[in-house]
Amino acid sequence: MTTITRQPYNGLGEIEDADLTILSLGAGVQSSVLALMAASGLITKPDAAIFADTQWEPQGVYDHLDWLENEVKHAFPVYRVTIGDIRARSLETTTEDKWRPSIPVFIDTPIDNVSDKAGAMAPRQCTAQYKILPIQKKTRELLGLKPRQRMPKGTIVENMQGISLDEIYRMKQSRIQWMPSRYPLIEMKMSRWDCQLWFEERYPGRKLQKSACIGCPYQADRNWKEMKKNDPVSWADLVDFDHSLRSGERNVFGMKFPAYVHKSMTPIDQVDFSTETDNGQLDMFGEECEGMCGV
Repeated sequence: MTTITRQPYNGLGEIEDADLTILSLGAGVQSSVLALMAASGLITKPDAAIFADTQWEPQGVYDHLDWLENEVKHAFPVYRVTIGDIRARSLETTTEDKWRPSIPVFIDTPIDNVSDKAGAMAPRQCTAQYKILPIQKKTRELLGLKPRQRMPKGTIVENMQGISLDEIYRMKQSRIQWMPSRYPLIEMKMSRWDCQLWFEERYPGRKLQKSACIGCPYQADRNWKEMKKNDPVSWADLVDFDHSLRSGERNVFGMKFPAYVHKSMTPIDQVDFSTETDNGQLDMFGEECEGMCGV
């Protein structure tokens, strides 16, 4: 096994003599473009791309992923991994006496008659449980390790992630010592818009998807509005999930309050998306600084 040649590594530039290179594939705009660039030989070709499936993406994402796999299969394999259905498990938390990884829903905590409040948010444990750990598990498998086998000292796996220049604040040093993150789009000074243009020039008529769970509370109002207008199946699923959060009792920090996917703490089908207001929900994927969601 080899050792990393930069101390500390800042996430920019190919890691020399890495034992394995993977691409964390979200099947959204940026990571899709990374995969296509790699398959075309424009950037480092990974040994594999890994898609961590929460089983709750819009159907358009899965359709796009099917197409993408076919486009890159000549260059590297795409593996789909999952620990289960995040939607079903989130609702199990509300109705049964068992713990499940939490999504960051908004909690209508009782604050003295404050009308313009965001409420509290449940802890965000979904990224670690549904994205990071399944990718780590598959990576260990690709390295030939058995379950619970100790990682050999000096092992380095380069983890390419689709964070773009406009999201540079999401860059950070990996918490996993043997799996440093690399950000090729930032190396190339490419924004999300640049990725869109690159794709449109080469694949006219195709549309990139935004990868995110249907009921992720980090979604912006503009995304909810687009879903309501153009994806009635996902919208109906979202409305059902939002109402189901309040059909049982969700225990958060030992207290029980109503939970919502929208920060207004209003049922999602009652939120007015017709106008842009200061109280509207903004894109919160910047809070998801692991770089696994929304890309």
